[in-house]
Amino acid sequence: MASEASAAVTHRDLANAIRFLGIDAVEKAKSGHPGMVMGMADLATVLFTKHLRFDPSAPHWPDRDRFVLSNGHGSMLLYALLHLTGYEQATLEELKRFRQFGARTAGHPEYGHLEGVETTTGPLGQGLATAVGMALAERKLAAEFGADLVDHHTWVFVGDGCLMEGISQEAISFAGHLGLSKLIVVHDNNHITIDGSTSLSTGDDVRARFAASGWETLEVDGHDAEAIDAAFTLARKLGAQLGKPVFISARTHIGFGSPGKQDSEGAHGAPLGAAEIEKTRAALGWPYAPFEVPEAIRAVWLKAGARGAAGRAAWQARLEGADAAARAEFTRRIEGRLPADLQGKVEEGLRAIVASPADIATRAASQRALELLTAAVPELLGGSADLTHSVLTRTKGQSALTPENFTGSHINYGVREFGMAAIMNGLALHGGYLPYGGTFLVFSDYARPAIRLGALMGTHVTYVLTHDSIGLGEDGPTHQPVEHLAALRAIPGLKVYRPADPVEALECWYDAVSGKGPSALVASRQAVPQVRRDPATAVQPFRGAYVLKEAEGGRDITLLATGTEVSLAVSVAEALAGEGIRAAVVSMPSWERFEEQDAAYKAAVLGNAPRLAIEAAEPFGWTRYVAREDDVCGVRGFGLSAPAGELYRHFGLTVEAIVPKARALAGR
Repeated sequence: MASEASAAVTHRDLANAIRFLGIDAVEKAKSGHPGMVMGMADLATVLFTKHLRFDPSAPHWPDRDRFVLSNGHGSMLLYALLHLTGYEQATLEELKRFRQFGARTAGHPEYGHLEGVETTTGPLGQGLATAVGMALAERKLAAEFGADLVDHHTWVFVGDGCLMEGISQEAISFAGHLGLSKLIVVHDNNHITIDGSTSLSTGDDVRARFAASGWETLEVDGHDAEAIDAAFTLARKLGAQLGKPVFISARTHIGFGSPGKQDSEGAHGAPLGAAEIEKTRAALGWPYAPFEVPEAIRAVWLKAGARGAAGRAAWQARLEGADAAARAEFTRRIEGRLPADLQGKVEEGLRAIVASPADIATRAASQRALELLTAAVPELLGGSADLTHSVLTRTKGQSALTPENFTGSHINYGVREFGMAAIMNGLALHGGYLPYGGTFLVFSDYARPAIRLGALMGTHVTYVLTHDSIGLGEDGPTHQPVEHLAALRAIPGLKVYRPADPVEALECWYDAVSGKGPSALVASRQAVPQVRRDPATAVQPFRGAYVLKEAEGGRDITLLATGTEVSLAVSVAEALAGEGIRAAVVSMPSWERFEEQDAAYKAAVLGNAPRLAIEAAEPFGWTRYVAREDDVCGVRGFGLSAPAGELYRHFGLTVEAIVPKARALAGR
């Protein structure tokens, strides 16, 4: 009888189960976006029952297909799918707690809250760009380890808003250039945004946009199950044949089935309301109570979820039968474990730097650190936003990743800072890589939304942000970052590093790579003296800040500094010593790591004497460590176009200008 009942279940029944779980959850929460769930339910049903390769019993299976809901406001579509296909965490109770405090079912999908959610989405366009990173990771891992271990697709649902955001063009252009043929994007082409018809704000030929960027494009009725099935099958075939990513424009109706709100912005971002829900139940033939899914329908959905188990078992057998060395390396990288001998190599490198001091720009010091790390850690995958020779992200042993060479380990992202940062998030989320990417610090503004989203997810990525102050000189205030250090330090979960010399650069890099979450390594254009030259201090625990130079006989003042201003602080301390003023110098390459230390260590480093901070940036934030903003020698206002030395004198960042301030603060 059960099999007979299952046989009677239609595609419409399966799709309606998604629709009404979404409708009911939004209604119960009194907030949410039901229209997209209703409009994309047919597409989602075909994808999850016939095409997507996944196994709910093993949600982290490395060779599963990735599914990204870029139009994340329709999160109940994804939550309903995870529930119906049998993901353990996606219980009916969680669906009923949609958008409530402590629920796994957040207003927008959040990575790490619920298994099956591959990335956090909601800020439109970023899901698409993140998915490009996932597809790139798949293609590169396949090139390294072979199709027996890595052979899966990345599927993306996008809305009109995703494709209006500028990051979408960065992402589709990059993906088309590389020919990421296992990337399939499905457009919820419903002609509606929050304000109303898309014709109010755009008249783009979206298919032509994708075609111009090197994609194959298709069109389908988003409510015709057989046509959708055929389109998805053709997309996979064409991607393989043509070596192109595929875009499918699916004509859909927002709020499908709602007599009063279908094809209206009224279905977009608010509950349908009790009366309209009853009309919709009648119109779609769904006479069940809220959150009720008949057992026959539920059984078909669970069977669809179980169909991936055999594929996963076959993959596991291939992994176990692979060459032992390849299997061990693949597993290590997927699990995110660093090579066992890395720490020893780093310590050896630190001793070598101290033994052969170099007065170089900290961007060059960063590159020296990368020479060691990229040789020792093959999963480090670098790149830059068309500034490779300025930000120095490419090492001697790295080759370029190109459409012809996916084994390369340095990516030319082009002038696409936002896209680069989001793609890096996708690379990290996929697994197997530790991505880093470079641009000028001032252009971190372009990348900031993806940096923030990466911090929210805790992605293990590193941003290399050079030309970090007025010290870059003649390019002027358009390129001289002033407020950017404070802005980055304000992002929760982002570790900001500003090393003073080659020793600190390697320490910071190793801390970023061996730790968790995202990091920003900030480095200079101009050369500075190496401040760590004592072999006894070459290897020491990295704690974010430390006493570089202690004052003999007790402190009269403590000088706090980061990056290029640490050597300046040392010079100030030496000048003060000539006047009998005892000054300690504290280097603070990472505030975030320093704040993680115990109270006793922080008190010992900061001391009890008055403190003066020195940093070529906006003083905002330094009052965490000094008594007043006036106790910061920094840059107030924008910079100027002039040689670096003149700018440092103009802004009072010289020994001659700082000594009187320190003297006064020390009470002399």
